[in-house]
Amino acid sequence: MSSYKNIHHINGADGTDEEQRPISRPLGAVFVLAGGIMLLLFGAALSIALGAADIKLGTVWDAIFHFDAKNTAHQIIQELRLPRTVSAALVGACLAVSGAVMQGMTRNPLASPEIMSVTHGSAFAIAVAFAFFPGTSSVGLMIWSFAGAGLGAGLVFAIGMFSKGGLTPVKLALAGTAVGTFLSALSTSIAIHFDVARDVSFWYAGGVAGTKWISIQLLVPAAALGLAVVFVIARSITVLSLGEELAKGLGQYTKTVKAIGIVSVVLLTGAAVSVAGAIGFIGLIIPHITRFLVGVDYRWIIPCSAVLGAVLLIYADIAARLVNPPFETPVGAVTALVGVPFFLYLARRERSGL
Repeated sequence: MSSYKNIHHINGADGTDEEQRPISRPLGAVFVLAGGIMLLLFGAALSIALGAADIKLGTVWDAIFHFDAKNTAHQIIQELRLPRTVSAALVGACLAVSGAVMQGMTRNPLASPEIMSVTHGSAFAIAVAFAFFPGTSSVGLMIWSFAGAGLGAGLVFAIGMFSKGGLTPVKLALAGTAVGTFLSALSTSIAIHFDVARDVSFWYAGGVAGTKWISIQLLVPAAALGLAVVFVIARSITVLSLGEELAKGLGQYTKTVKAIGIVSVVLLTGAAVSVAGAIGFIGLIIPHITRFLVGVDYRWIIPCSAVLGAVLLIYADIAARLVNPPFETPVGAVTALVGVPFFLYLARRERSGL
């Protein structure tokens, strides 16, 4: 394994030495990946089968591998449910990996795309596009989403860096909450004034219902590029997550790693939000669960987070359909039911200095 496994202590934030033994569990990571993929496949089958009209799993198999254009059930699966399921898996993976990268780079357990206002920035930019550039194509919305993600992240980090005491986990979370609220308020004002509230409300509620294959065709290249970049810098993120001074001492160009990491986060989050809207808390919950299961090595955290993020969003989407049938609950509300208590727990732990 890499050299950071031999490091037994680092300097704490207050200048004192604290014992910290980085642990990596490759065998556990393999089990997580295998179990996660099995849960993902089972959840995908359920997601395709369940809905306003329940469809047998055998019909799902035939629709995928022996498609009959004259069969109504096959058309429902191919045109509605299959793209919905694929987009849920991809969006969940993108958001989870984004959160893992942000937490690793900033050493902030509260960091995630929604808390750091990356998703709010994307949704704000999409609101601007709806209001001032009606009829924008799917490609155009994705570009706007990328720009908004960069705006949100840039504002939060700028506020954090210029504050007294520098970037601390709680300050970043507070700055992210403030910027997110501000951008959300601007989006609401724009939506009401320009009469695009119905369009904008979808992006803030979050969901994968109605996703078309064209959206997935745009999402896949962006997600693949972002994930590839993250995999390349995974080892560097591991070292950076153990402390910036330690990383510099090992000869790492920390600013370069952070810049590449932020670009990958903007790419992944912007693509996800352009397809599914602002779905919260996946990027907060999954990285913590993954680190608990597989240790601190980001070469394992990244792929495991991608799989578990996809699993969480697929099952959350299934739950959103079953809460109040035949109506659908926004999937963002389902993830928030788990995410809000988890965020409060983390905030309380950080306040206690743990």
